[in-house]
Amino acid sequence: SPFFQELPESQRADAVNSMVYEASARIRDPVYGCAGTICHLQKQVNELQAQLAKSQAELINMQLQQSNLLSLICMEMKETPNESSPQESVDNFISSPNYSSDYQNNLNFFEENTSPNSLWEPLWT
Repeated sequence: SPFFQELPESQRADAVNSMVYEASARIRDPVYGCAGTICHLQKQVNELQAQLAKSQAELINMQLQQSNLLSLICMEMKETPNESSPQESVDNFISSPNYSSDYQNNLNFFEENTSPNSLWEPLWT
């Protein structure tokens, strides 16, 4: 075919494979052909990107919680007399009423303020 003769020889095999794939896709889906497959794959990519973004946000949230916890522990240890061991200071801090309620509130921040669908919809529409 003249079409193949116009292509560099290194690209001819790819062109044939593409045409065979499109013909097979047309048999499976006469209306959309490989465009239907491409659309489905794009949808999967979008869903995976949303999952990745959610996971990254959760990771950042956890890192911030850890950083805040370490800062608070360090502050508590500076304020506490040196009579107690570092482990006792950490245990006392964790069992303190202020820490427990603040930590529980922070743990639920992500879930309470957003639903997974509403959070990511504006990014992908």
